[in-house]
Amino acid sequence: MGIRVATPEDSQAIAEIYEPIVRDTPISFELDVPSAAQMRERITVTLQTLPWLVSEDEHGAVNGYAYASRHRERPAYQWVVDTTAYVRADARGQGIGKGLYGELKAVLVDLGYFQAFAGIALPNAASVALHESVGFTPIGVYRDVGFKLGHWRDVGWWQCALRSAGTPEGAPRPFNSWSAEALT
Repeated sequence: MGIRVATPEDSQAIAEIYEPIVRDTPISFELDVPSAAQMRERITVTLQTLPWLVSEDEHGAVNGYAYASRHRERPAYQWVVDTTAYVRADARGQGIGKGLYGELKAVLVDLGYFQAFAGIALPNAASVALHESVGFTPIGVYRDVGFKLGHWRDVGWWQCALRSAGTPEGAPRPFNSWSAEALT
């Protein structure tokens, strides 16, 4: 398994991983499956400020991805991110999610972030297990917050301290100033 920074050219593979999750499950609260062009735009915009990583199998095919997004808009939240990870259906249970999260967290620390959050549509035992295995702890549940596939859905929230709380030395650096050679 290799992990690298996503490129716009990964948009088709990422869209294919995400499509059945949006279409067939309550895991994502999106109602319409995004196209490869929409994914390309999301990747391009995200990479200006935050990391988006992909995992590749032994044949070079994208088998998972993870990225960070802004947690909230107010300036005091600037050292905090939300995180997301998805793994291709035939590649789940092989440590890909753990590998992606390990790299993502390291990049976020290097950029200057302090906390990461993950919202998980419940129930989702596999996602809960993944997040807890990489250091996230449960902090609460939003009850009946999303309506999808004919039912109201809860979202659990998990938090991971990326570094000990302290006074930030400045705003986090934008990802587009980060060197991809730092990936292990």
